[in-house]
Amino acid sequence: MNLELTNKRALVTGSNAGLGEATAKLLAAEGAAVVVHGRDKDRTEKVAGEIRAAGGSVTTVLGDLATDDGGAEVARAATADGPIDILVNNAGFYRHLSWTEATPAEWNDTYNINVVSGVRMIQHLVPAMRERGWGRVVTIGGGLASQPMNTHPQYNATLAARHNLAVSLARELRGTGVTSNVVSPGAVLVEATKDLVMGIGPARGWGEAWEEIHRNAVEALIPNDQERFGEPDEIAAAVAYLCSGYAQYVSGATIRVDGGLIRSAF
Repeated sequence: MNLELTNKRALVTGSNAGLGEATAKLLAAEGAAVVVHGRDKDRTEKVAGEIRAAGGSVTTVLGDLATDDGGAEVARAATADGPIDILVNNAGFYRHLSWTEATPAEWNDTYNINVVSGVRMIQHLVPAMRERGWGRVVTIGGGLASQPMNTHPQYNATLAARHNLAVSLARELRGTGVTSNVVSPGAVLVEATKDLVMGIGPARGWGEAWEEIHRNAVEALIPNDQERFGEPDEIAAAVAYLCSGYAQYVSGATIRVDGGLIRSAF
């Protein structure tokens, strides 16, 4: 299927690893000129090099979105070769903390990085999309926005805020040709997820080897119809659809990619 992304330019924030990397690679494979963003130069250039080797069009931009100056610089660098048509707000921050460990300062930092950073990019890049009459904003959210765990409350709350702001933005962009949607992943098997599960698995009696821990972790934490963790490419595919010409009638929506029902239990 041709997703009609040729001649579109896409900025994927936090795309030097994980879901962002998978999304940048898929958008590039579908013909978009992709801007890979990260804070680590080596990791960012590695992803860009892999996209080039596969025949994709790619540039890179480094910067910290958690400050006004950093966000402005990333936006400036991302648009140096042309306007951005697609913004995927993927960058985020996560720490596994209890209610007593998550201090007010931690809440503030997490909100700034996970919510305000995305707002910065929206405010820098969406006005030009509106002027051109075409654009896509996709926010990466998560099931914890509506079914939060008792742990890492500061993170759960920011996912809810990301979902909320994406719908508010869709209402703001009514009639402009620019859409705003959410892709809400379940538990996805990226490096951080595997590290977390391996870290807590033996103490919870889930086994010692990854295969056994994986099976028991899914049953204990995220029972779903597919009986497994998701893969980054599966999330990227949903993003790519929302960025495509086929999704012009989709705005203010949340696309769940979670294998079915998620139940949180930490």
